Amino acid sequence: MIRIAMVAGEASGDQLAAHLIVALKRSRPGISFYGIGGPKMEREGFDALWPAEKLSVRGYAEVLRHYREISRIRRQLLKRLLADKPDVFIGVDGSDFNLWLERKLKQAGIPVIHFVSPSIWAWRRNRLKKITQSVDHVLALFPFEPELYANTSVKCTFVGHPMADVISPDIKQKSVRDSLGIPADRQVIALLPGSRQAELRYMAETFIEAAKLLLVRFPKVQFLVPLVSRETRLQFEIALWKCKADELPFTLMFGHATEAIAASDAVLVASGTATLETALVGRPMVIAYKMSPWTYRIMHGMGYLPWVGLPNILARRFVVPEFIQDDATAENLAQAVGNIMIDRPARAAVERVFASLHQALRQNTGEQAAAVVLSCLKPA
Repeated sequence: MIRIAMVAGEASGDQLAAHLIVALKRSRPGISFYGIGGPKMEREGFDALWPAEKLSVRGYAEVLRHYREISRIRRQLLKRLLADKPDVFIGVDGSDFNLWLERKLKQAGIPVIHFVSPSIWAWRRNRLKKITQSVDHVLALFPFEPELYANTSVKCTFVGHPMADVISPDIKQKSVRDSLGIPADRQVIALLPGSRQAELRYMAETFIEAAKLLLVRFPKVQFLVPLVSRETRLQFEIALWKCKADELPFTLMFGHATEAIAASDAVLVASGTATLETALVGRPMVIAYKMSPWTYRIMHGMGYLPWVGLPNILARRFVVPEFIQDDATAENLAQAVGNIMIDRPARAAVERVFASLHQALRQNTGEQAAAVVLSCLKPA
């Protein structure tokens, strides 16, 4: 039996890994999967020795607070994998955790694949040497990434993004609104303040205050807020109470982010995977992000690109506005979203760019990634 060890420590990584597990099982029945993973991976038969949430911390300050526990888990996992070697190891994103582990496993002769190229194109280009020492093959989500590895010993294959395969390029706004019971005369704005509690701590109240300003400008607006867990829903409800906004037209949803985005006229979204989801659905957006001041100073000092949002990075220009840290004020966000709401030609232009991005990323990712994984297996 083929045994594949995997580590995915974020919700987005859990989704990517689950997609790959399905494709691998379809290509080669009987494969077993184990390591660190989330609920979507477990639903596909993954044996989680530790839950993904143990690694789901955000920013340098937060990582330092959890460093001892994370380091202990990594050492224990390494010991288990060296004592009972898998046929291949796949690190799914999470390069801060995975690259150290991958280097040790590669030195022990275990084939190592890293799914999602570390963002060396945005910052930390000095990591390229470390990646070369740690990884045999990189599975890249974006088409410009393989050329970054052209002069290294690491193979890199563009496999597309599974979200582009899952999301239909022809979602009808009206049918989604009908299914959600939204009246035809309502304008709709989706608010996506983040999937983690740490993100909501920085973003929730700012998003709510921006919504209050937008309601003044658009009295018939409806706000859709998809939240990923009971904890984040409670956190957002507390923020509503603090902002004295609990009577405003907010509809809180458990999950269903794609539907919320599809029903909207515009989206206010925290930088991250949700910006790509919004682009693939084809809705114009305003991107915002806040983090601890210390973390921001470090990351800002390492920045190489003028963009932080994935749609802008992929387009290589500012297709949609970004407001980061001190610029991410309620006033700035409300003004930018309001501009999108009233400027139909600008919205149409953004939607055309997003349709092109969707086509480029729609590559049957699971099957392509599975083929690479199976090619890396040593002959029996």
